[in-house]
Amino acid sequence: MTFRASFLYALRLFFSHPSTEKNSHGGRSLLGAVLCIGISLVPLVAVLVISSGMIDGITGRIIGLSSQDLQVRVNSYSSDVDSYEKMLEIKERLSGIDGVTGVYPEMQGMALASANGIRTGATVRGVSPDIFTGNSSFASLFKICDGNVDLSDGRCAVLGEKIAETLGVRGGDKISLIAVNKIGERFVPKMSQFTVTAIVSSGYQELDALWVFIPLETAFTSLSPKSSQFIFGLTTPDPFASSLGAIKKAVHRNILGFDGEEPLDKSRVYSWNELNAAEFENFSSTKILLLLIMLLIVLVASVNISSALVMIVMERRKEIAILKSVGASSSGITTSFLAVGFGAGVGGVLLGIPLGLLVGVNINGLVSFTEKLVNICAKVVYLIGNGNAADFEAVRLLDPAYYLQNIPVTVPFGELLLIVIGTLLLSLLVSAIPAIKGGKEKPLDTLRKM
Repeated sequence: MTFRASFLYALRLFFSHPSTEKNSHGGRSLLGAVLCIGISLVPLVAVLVISSGMIDGITGRIIGLSSQDLQVRVNSYSSDVDSYEKMLEIKERLSGIDGVTGVYPEMQGMALASANGIRTGATVRGVSPDIFTGNSSFASLFKICDGNVDLSDGRCAVLGEKIAETLGVRGGDKISLIAVNKIGERFVPKMSQFTVTAIVSSGYQELDALWVFIPLETAFTSLSPKSSQFIFGLTTPDPFASSLGAIKKAVHRNILGFDGEEPLDKSRVYSWNELNAAEFENFSSTKILLLLIMLLIVLVASVNISSALVMIVMERRKEIAILKSVGASSSGITTSFLAVGFGAGVGGVLLGIPLGLLVGVNINGLVSFTEKLVNICAKVVYLIGNGNAADFEAVRLLDPAYYLQNIPVTVPFGELLLIVIGTLLLSLLVSAIPAIKGGKEKPLDTLRKM
């Protein structure tokens, strides 16, 4: 029995079934197996697209708005960073290193923010006045919620959306920052007042919930230098490129003074993945766990192919016996049933992958629609139970405190290809036993029972 003959018989098995009502269960079972695999692939592909987009979006914000590609940290007790002018000198020095496309000096410290009788902790970031326009990540990832981003005045501040909401302030309002300065053995509070020029949001509240941006020069008089961090964020052409390691080595040589410069006292350089290793490991493990659960669903669904083939073998015993009696080989029959199982896997892939991509690509719209629907139903129930919906709090399916407000869509084609290949191999694997059983049918025994 040639491969062509096996393939033609597989097509007959896949696209037709005996006309009698009694023997039509195998074809319906095979169709059900295709549907089960397709449906099981939908959540797998959707979870892959959504989790990849979510992780890429969060990673991009952590790198671009917080750690930068590389980060040089100088100890607060170093004399190299005891003034604004010295930090600018270091900025110019680091800007000359090959591979470094931008240097952003920053003085970061903790303070108590106060406004309208409300107080809350704040992470105060003293940055260059032009960072919101000069840094491409700041310019593209921050959304201006209120006001106009302007740090040209020494007494202006830009607040994160969450802390502004907590303090109840808007653009043009005043806030006070209270820091603690150590003088000798005494701790002396230092209060500074700022005008809020803008309120911004990165779309990831866990990252920017406490951020208050002030001019770098003002930070030297508003924060305690000895309890602050002195950071130089360095950008490169691509933070994920293999060349990042070489650029890091060049920066390390520079701060150690190997390039003819004076060594930076008590300084060290870090890459973005070193600074955020715990977060990225958490993201990766969560994604793997979700995909594993979805893969188990596909595995269970693929068992339907095996059961469908068992039924088809039982229904087609007469055909198999006749084919073998005229010269068909056992391996040829086995190949036909393997091809049927493989075809069922192909059908499931052709059904499930596009539907999964459709769900994943439109996840923001689906979440928004579902959220509105849930809130309408919840509001009606609340109104019936309380008689007044004035105190009703809207339900958030994706709490912005933990998730991105808008999920960027990323289609990982490489991982999708692995899913397709894995599904097809799994279809062949579960088809093996019934296919071999079908190939071993003894025509003489079958014809005797007819």
